[in-house]
Amino acid sequence: MATDIATDVFEEHRPVLTGVAYRMLGRVADAEDVVQDAWLRWSAADRSDVREPRGYLVRVTTRLAIDRLRQIQSRHEAYVGPWLPEPYVTDFADTVEDSAERAVLADTVSLAVLVVLESLSPLERAVFVLREAFGYPYADIAAVLDRGEAAVRQLAGRARKHVEERRPRYEVDPAERRDLTERFLAAAVEGDLEGLMSLLAPDARLIGDSGGLSKAPLRVLDTADKISRFIVGAGRKGVPDLSFRFLELNGGVAAIALSAGKPDTVFQLDVADGRIRCVYVIRNPEKLVSLPGGRRAASPAPSARDTGTASPSA
Repeated sequence: MATDIATDVFEEHRPVLTGVAYRMLGRVADAEDVVQDAWLRWSAADRSDVREPRGYLVRVTTRLAIDRLRQIQSRHEAYVGPWLPEPYVTDFADTVEDSAERAVLADTVSLAVLVVLESLSPLERAVFVLREAFGYPYADIAAVLDRGEAAVRQLAGRARKHVEERRPRYEVDPAERRDLTERFLAAAVEGDLEGLMSLLAPDARLIGDSGGLSKAPLRVLDTADKISRFIVGAGRKGVPDLSFRFLELNGGVAAIALSAGKPDTVFQLDVADGRIRCVYVIRNPEKLVSLPGGRRAASPAPSARDTGTASPSA
């Protein structure tokens, strides 16, 4: 009975824990590992003195994520080509009713912001995630990190300034981004160079993430001309049994190019003033396994009740 209660409490807070871990780490597999470790600690802990399970679990998850982040930072330094976060399936449009809350959640999990967060220290990143994404008071963050409140406020100010200075500010209606994504893909499939040029801002960028495991630019492409010519050239090589699926990734509409039903490429666009400002292209096969149709997504992950481990939901 006690085990069932512990599992029920953990499952109730699992989405928040997953959200914290993913924003801290930018990789679904690492977030899953951290949340599983948090479950193991929760299941083995003396819970009689735990008055606020959510606070306890967020504290454990955050600290585990900080440790994991310190371990994997060298992995990013050795990464082949540009690095982008692993695509993360969200459903804010359907599950979060408040539009302001939905906008905050989507912004703090967006590819553009997560790329900027990579340049923060682990502690700065933890403070930013807990404060900006989940609205934690400074006193609570101080307790999570075992730091003084004044130190936490200083970390928060430094992190917020860093992010504000470096992240692009694109606000666009989801329907407009969906429309531009569909037109972009149609022009790409048809090899329509002029059509692509008309959709892209003159100073647009394309960031491709392959990790050296598939074909994608090893440098950021800038200007509409370079991007259009690359897309047309890549399209000539073709993808076997090509189809597309649209879904919400990282808080915004994205398209998955499928080859024989398996994820091959993720496309997501940043849009401003009716033009495409940035094209994110994710082709690293290791970052596509958690998407619908991917190897890890082929069968539902077991729940904590089934296996004694927590299975974070997307």
